Amino acid sequence: MEGLLQAFKFEKVQSQVATCLLVGFAAKKKGSGRNSYWQEKQTLFFNGKAYPRKSKDYQFLLNRAYNALYSQNESFRKCLVDAGNAIFTHSIGRNNEKETVLTEREFCSRLQHLKDVGLLPENPQQDW
Repeated sequence: MEGLLQAFKFEKVQSQVATCLLVGFAAKKKGSGRNSYWQEKQTLFFNGKAYPRKSKDYQFLLNRAYNALYSQNESFRKCLVDAGNAIFTHSIGRNNEKETVLTEREFCSRLQHLKDVGLLPENPQQDW
């Protein structure tokens, strides 16, 4: 997932594909070189389409990404089930939408929803 999130910072599809192949710190490191570019524009990209950072369409894109992870990764689903009644928190990263592609609230609310209910709404009007 980190590779995908960092790939959103690149306009060119080739760069996105290369970034999606990376995991963890390697993905974060590659994406960090694009921080000032996307932060200045407040625009992220996927598959040739531009997404304003604060748009409902970008939130829908995040929902689709987390739904795909949930649907296709049995280990991810098992981790959510194993969390039991835990409430997700996250202390690494930033909370300002202007500075990060995924805030703590956006991340934790998606994990909580997937754990509690299953797939996220496929509706760009969903407020997060």
